[in-house]
Formats: sequence, C-alpha cells, structure tokens
Amino acid sequence: MNALDVDCVGKSFRGRPVLTSASLRAEVGTITALMGRNGSGKSTLLRVAAGVARADYGTIRYDGEVLARPSLARLARRGIFYLPQHAFLMRGLTPRQHCRMASSDAGEVAAEHAIIATGLTAVADRTAGSLSGGELRRAEVAMALARRPRILLADEPLREVAPYDAELLWSVFVRLAADGCAVIITGHDATALLAFADRVTWVVAGTSHDLGTPRDASENDAFRRDYLGVPLCH
Repeated sequence: MNALDVDCVGKSFRGRPVLTSASLRAEVGTITALMGRNGSGKSTLLRVAAGVARADYGTIRYDGEVLARPSLARLARRGIFYLPQHAFLMRGLTPRQHCRMASSDAGEVAAEHAIIATGLTAVADRTAGSLSGGELRRAEVAMALARRPRILLADEPLREVAPYDAELLWSVFVRLAADGCAVIITGHDATALLAFADRVTWVVAGTSHDLGTPRDASENDAFRRDYLGVPLCH
C-alpha cells in the first residue's frame, strides 16, 4: 500500500521549470532512494511532497486522499516528518529536549529510545550549538525516530557525515521501515542507497523514472551510463 502518491507534478521558480512531470511513490514499510544529479529537481520534488513548496500542477495523495492545500504543519499532524538538508535544531536546546518535544504522545520513553538508537547518550544534554555536524544530523534523525512518523522524507541526510554517523543513521532508517514507516531518502552515495533501498526513483531534468528494485536499477542501461557512470556490458 502506498502512503504517498505524487503524480505528474510540475514546479517552476521565477518562470524557470524545475519539475515538468515528476512522480513519486512511498510504500508502507519500504525505503525508496530518490536519486539524481544536482539540479535535477529531486529536492524540489521532496519539498512538494512535504508541503514545503506548492506544485504548479499535478496530484498528491496521502493515504489515497488528495489534500487541496497541503502544508508542512498540516502534514506533520498526519504523521509526515520532513528532514531538510539544512540544520533546523534550535541551538539553545539539547538533543534530549528536541526528542521529548517530537515524541508528544509517547513522552520520555520514546525520546530515550531515540537517543540510544542514534548513539547520542554522551551528548544528549549538550546544546545543539555545541554539537559536531555528525552529531547534529544524528540528533535530527533522533527526532524523527522519537516522533514515529508514518512517512519520512529525508533530503540528503548523509551529506558530509562520517562513516560512523552514516552507519547509525542507516540503522535508524531500516528500523523505521521495519516498523511500517514509508521512508524516502535522497543522496549521492549510490553504493549505500542501492544497498539499503527497496525501490529506486531516478530524477532527470525535471521528470522521474521508477526503476524498481536496486537490482533492476543497476541493470538499467540509461541509469548505469548516465548516473552511475558504469560502462555498458553486452
């Protein structure tokens, strides 16, 4: 079952088309890798799905329902968690405080589980402004875990993080999917994305292609040649 269906959306900024006919699916209990080169439109597609940007045309369904005016706040109440590229934690609050705010229904138990799962125990009571880049990213993902979202839209969550941080973050994404969350992740580490994802969507010049499983994607000639840069073997 699809928790999210984005169909043939378009989006322009100041008259410049960024998305022309892009689609995206998020299936319950799966990780979808949203892949594409810089400027292809994948971040815009994710922002449209999260209600941060409004599509010029196209249809977006959440659990089969079309919302006329989706917004980030409205979608958050429906169980959607958007993790942007840029840091969003409040510098004066700690990871523990952020997680407690996120886990509004489950309280301290969910917050503590999220802190442990993301390896933040030692820095849980330091302010966000004093954390390293990797610790900040783990704290942001901990908030998502504490929230227990139905859909997680993560825009380059592994950007510029150390291997240790990346390993912890991937374990969280896999755990969320196992618990029934529909996870969509963008990024440029093709090896990791293809290793952990269940589905692959490729964004090219404002449109998209559902390539199926990572194995299917790896065997797609155009994807291999134009994105992975792997010579074709016939």
